[in-house]
Amino acid sequence: MPHTPASTTSTAAPASLIDSPQAAWRLLTTLGLVVLGNSSMYVVSVVLPAVQAEFGVGRADASLPYTLMMVCLGLGGLWTGRMADRHGLMPVLCVGAVAVCGGFVWAGLSGSIWIFGLAHGLMGLIGSSATFAPLMADTALWWNRRRGIAVAICASGNYIAGALWPPIVQHGIEAIGWRHTYVLMGLVCGAGMLLLALRMRQRAPLVLMDGAASAVPASSASASSPLAGGAAAGVGAAASSVTSSSTATAAPAPSVPSAVDRSRPFSLRPVHAQLLLCVAGVACCVAMAMPQVHIVAYCTDLGFGAARGAEMLSLMLACGIVSRLVSGVICDRIGGVRTLLLGSALQGVGLALFLPFDGLVPLYVISAMFGLFQGGIVPAYAIIIREYFAPQEAGARVGAVIMATLIGMALGGWMSGWIFDVTGSYQAAFINGMGWNLLNLSIMGWLYWRVRRQGAVGGRVQPSAG
Repeated sequence: MPHTPASTTSTAAPASLIDSPQAAWRLLTTLGLVVLGNSSMYVVSVVLPAVQAEFGVGRADASLPYTLMMVCLGLGGLWTGRMADRHGLMPVLCVGAVAVCGGFVWAGLSGSIWIFGLAHGLMGLIGSSATFAPLMADTALWWNRRRGIAVAICASGNYIAGALWPPIVQHGIEAIGWRHTYVLMGLVCGAGMLLLALRMRQRAPLVLMDGAASAVPASSASASSPLAGGAAAGVGAAASSVTSSSTATAAPAPSVPSAVDRSRPFSLRPVHAQLLLCVAGVACCVAMAMPQVHIVAYCTDLGFGAARGAEMLSLMLACGIVSRLVSGVICDRIGGVRTLLLGSALQGVGLALFLPFDGLVPLYVISAMFGLFQGGIVPAYAIIIREYFAPQEAGARVGAVIMATLIGMALGGWMSGWIFDVTGSYQAAFINGMGWNLLNLSIMGWLYWRVRRQGAVGGRVQPSAG
């Protein structure tokens, strides 16, 4: 039986605090936590050339710490989310702060690539995961009329981390070496997370599910799902809250045509539709991982130096922040399927541009374009599930797709390094990414065709203009 805290109702914040100045301050604190907690996701790409040289391993082995960290991040999100539902955010964030600090220090003292990888696995499993699904869930519960932009700001925190930390870490590597830089990163990020965690004591207000007659805890939707049961409570709470379109104080929600049969999304059995979305999620993120994980090493191989590569990574992820926010607006207008198709097609174009152009200035431009193209792809999956699946199952279903995208990032980071080791260049790795991107386009194009054949207006579950 899923665990439901008896004290949830009595300790929840009053509904009057939704969309309040207190919610805005909490969102600012949340953003800081995400920036600190997700630092390791992008720092490891910067130190890849130095770590490879020091440990004397191939590019594929040097990419394994990133792969292990992303897999552990996906798994850890299920655990930290459930713990946050049971015990509140502050204890989870404090444990995560210790894990981030300990992981960076352990990695900085590591004597082999395997210990280095295990340290990153710890940061993903307990550290970064504490500032991923649980904070998404919490943010969604504190906002109603501006929920979309609030969640987008929270989700953009990891891209802000990607824009902020790489040049700082690269400067540290050049000045004091990667090991001392890692130790300092652990102390700074761990201490910062602990201080900010103290501001997250209060539980979020309760919300109403779509069409519900009474308030329900945010975790109940995911707990009732056959996909993940109680294990996906944290991810489920985030997805369910993000995708719910009304609360007790809600503005009018977008209308959903009654003709849409949510028991058969895309005229498929739900498990089949879910599987296709998960495969699409893996495919798009294998392609996405190639530039994000290997741009620093690629620039080093081209003779531009790791510092230029770190700048390109920062530029790419800074543009991803803009992309994530703008794609949210586009999604409101044309729907999740078409937004994902647009982002996937543009991502394929961005990957293709890396093939003929390898000059310094063109790589800066292409990195910026790639960031603008791909930032809105992953959030579109949550909208697709909200539009076509039963809302009481949205939480666990989005959690499953997010897990698939993280697996794709992990697989793509390792696979690109392995291809480099086999071929001696990244050209084949870019082509491999384009192939996976084509798989994503094929799946989403086929689902869009089925939507059109069903006669859905404009290829989506159409919202009202207001």
